[in-house]
Order: sequence, then C-alpha cells, then structure tokens
Amino acid sequence: MRKLQLLLVVMLAVLTAAPVIAGPLEDANAVVDRWATTFSTNDPDELTKIYWPDASLLGTTSPVMSEGTEGILKYFSPLKGSGFKCVIGERRTVALGDGVLLVAGFYEFSRLQDGKPVVTPARFTMLIVRRDGVWRIAHHHSSPHVQPKN
Repeated sequence: MRKLQLLLVVMLAVLTAAPVIAGPLEDANAVVDRWATTFSTNDPDELTKIYWPDASLLGTTSPVMSEGTEGILKYFSPLKGSGFKCVIGERRTVALGDGVLLVAGFYEFSRLQDGKPVVTPARFTMLIVRRDGVWRIAHHHSSPHVQPKN
C-alpha cells in the first residue's frame, strides 16, 4: 500500500509540474544580460554582434548617433582593454508586439582609475527585435543617470 501511495504522489508531481519555457520577455532580458557580460569583457567585435546590422546607438559618451555595424563598432572600439565593467540594475520590459520588446532601466559602468574604483551610473533603453528566431538589439539609447541631490 505504501509503495502505491508513493507511486501516486510521484505520478501526480510529474503530471502537474509545469514545464519551464522561456518566453519573449525572458529572451529580451537575456539579450540585455549578454550585452552587459560582453561589454565587461571589453571586446567591441563581440559586443557589436549583439546588434542588428541596421541598428542604431545613441551612446552615453557620443554626440552623434552611431548607425549600422561599422558605426557601432567604431563607437565601442575604445572599450578594448579599458577594464570597464557593466552591471545591470533595475529594469522594466514591455512587449510592443510579436517579436518586439522594449527594455528600459539603469546600469553602472565601473573601472579602476589610479587604483581607485570609479563608478558611472547611466540609464538605458534597448529595443530588442526577433528576426528569423534570433533576438538582437535594433536600437539602444544610453545616457548619464543624474543622481538626486540630497
């Protein structure tokens, strides 16, 4: 009898367990996480691969819009060997349509300067688009995050 009860409990657990399937929101957030991880490796070539070839970028430190693979690579080229790291903080993700998501939030860039950590808070918006089953950044805006005065 005890074996039968155990078997029933196991079967019930298996039958009622919901499979874990990533959806578009998780996919878009995975792109943002991959962006931060890749940024932190200081590899502009790999970072550029996360953007669609026709993407645009309004970078934190640029007075102009960077467009396409070449423009985005040019913007990120000073990153190579810089020691910069990026950590994503608070964010919100909104589905705008099938295969189109907007992720907005805050991140911090950091590096050592003269042996001391320097942290630069910034805010971002990324338009993440799925094409042929692949998720990449179609547009990225980043700007300094103004801290409230105490």
